[in-house]
Amino acid sequence: MTLSQRPLRSVLYIPGSKPRALEKARSLPADAIIFDLEDAVAPDEKAAARTTLTQALAEGGYGARVKIVRINDLATEWGAEDAQAVRSMGADAVLLPKVNGPAELDALAQITGDLPLWAMMETPAGVLQAAQIAAHPRCAGLVMGTNDLAKDMGTRFRADRMPLMAGLGLCLLAAKAHGVAIIDGVYNAFRDDDGLALECAQGRDMGFDGKTLIHPAQLAVANAAFSPSAEDVALARRQIAAYDEALSTGQAVAVVDGRIVENLHVATARETLAKMEAIAALNAE
Repeated sequence: MTLSQRPLRSVLYIPGSKPRALEKARSLPADAIIFDLEDAVAPDEKAAARTTLTQALAEGGYGARVKIVRINDLATEWGAEDAQAVRSMGADAVLLPKVNGPAELDALAQITGDLPLWAMMETPAGVLQAAQIAAHPRCAGLVMGTNDLAKDMGTRFRADRMPLMAGLGLCLLAAKAHGVAIIDGVYNAFRDDDGLALECAQGRDMGFDGKTLIHPAQLAVANAAFSPSAEDVALARRQIAAYDEALSTGQAVAVVDGRIVENLHVATARETLAKMEAIAALNAE
């Protein structure tokens, strides 16, 4: 399974400075792991965290999980060394925080070479440049940094996230227009499964590929929310069968459960089945 085909339902942040957390991550049912050298690591631990993470990734054991390393901003005293180190860590991608425009990805690519780049979308300037960032030739994914974005915007917390909808929507459109992954922001109340489930459902309905998570306890909820349900799979199969039958009789439209099924619905149905197959393959690895 190639990187672009792998599910990204659950994307778990793990501190790059904590050997126990790095070890535990090898057995967690996360689709992807963001090994964090930025916010989760104190300033006086930055250099040691870089070494600790390099050793952990060299040891391997993370299976089919997508391995993403979030480095410090290149404008900080640690960013350039992080970028140099991640180039040879064996990660699948490098995640740059607080990306304001494509020039910052240019600067990172000068250091990391062919390694796929992911961008944190967590500033108003970055959101307004989302299309240009997603169009960067090395960009493979966008990650919403909703906490930082809310802080910069001066919004209040609302369960429906209405103050963030414009930013979320702009980044979603940019990602879909340029064919890159896009992951929703974190849900801070890691013991609130009901609230997490609601926000995951909202993100899934909007079109996000998955959810960033801050605690292993959130994995099951995110994996369930971003997986096709049994009903979704059954409907997809019936839509494909009905459409194929319609085509065999010279018709371009079918009807399933009283609803029109055209080629665009069939394309979505095939994507649903492909996602389910990818999840099954991931679970089997």
